[in-house]
Amino acid sequence: MHAYCSAPWQTGAQKPLEDDVWELYNVNEDFSLVNNLADEYPERVAAMEATFMEEAEKYNVLPIDDRSVERVNPAIAGRPDLLGDRKSLTLYDGMNGILENTFLNSKNTSKSITADVEVDEGATGVILTQGGRFGGWSLYMKDGRPIYTYNFLGLERFTVAADKPIPAGPATIVMDFEYDGDGLGKGGDATITVNGKKVASGRIGRTQPLIFSADETADVGLDNQTPVADGIGVGPEETRFTGTINKVVIAIE
Repeated sequence: MHAYCSAPWQTGAQKPLEDDVWELYNVNEDFSLVNNLADEYPERVAAMEATFMEEAEKYNVLPIDDRSVERVNPAIAGRPDLLGDRKSLTLYDGMNGILENTFLNSKNTSKSITADVEVDEGATGVILTQGGRFGGWSLYMKDGRPIYTYNFLGLERFTVAADKPIPAGPATIVMDFEYDGDGLGKGGDATITVNGKKVASGRIGRTQPLIFSADETADVGLDNQTPVADGIGVGPEETRFTGTINKVVIAIE
């Protein structure tokens, strides 16, 4: 008999191994794993469990984290973040296709985006974005107006936009998001200033606590996959910023 042994750990917080229920299946005759034979062969289950624990300790599998989507957010999972303790990231035009696990983790906290740009009259296009059609955020311009959109899971978009175009020439565009705190996925207040003058403010009703996307990216100067915001086009050519981006700094608390 070729056996397969598994422990169906619960999702949520980690569960002690001594509370796990181990199962045993004859994969030669029961390929769909319907008949649990653990009660018939308790000695075999115990031996396989002991072997698993020995190998798990040898290869640093322990402690076992049985959570699912929570593990994609290092701050929640309690594992090291690729960017370490860094609180800010300086970006330049052409830095595109940055996957979520290699970008600053701005979820569940306050953040600011400071863009040093030069704009022409009616400047349009993405300055900095992360995520895509089914979740993310974007700082962009349309018809000369700076705009910030937060896309909650593709279900709801919160947009803060200047009422009128900004003058052509050098500009420092800052988007400040003040997170409500006290938990995950909360909302907050967003404010946009241009050269120190407030041009827009509004409410971001709620945010995504864990992940934006497994394959959508962070991009400077364009949105290279599905767009976070509506009405800015699709793909690199349509969403490309028409002005000049000298640098963009994203910072978190």
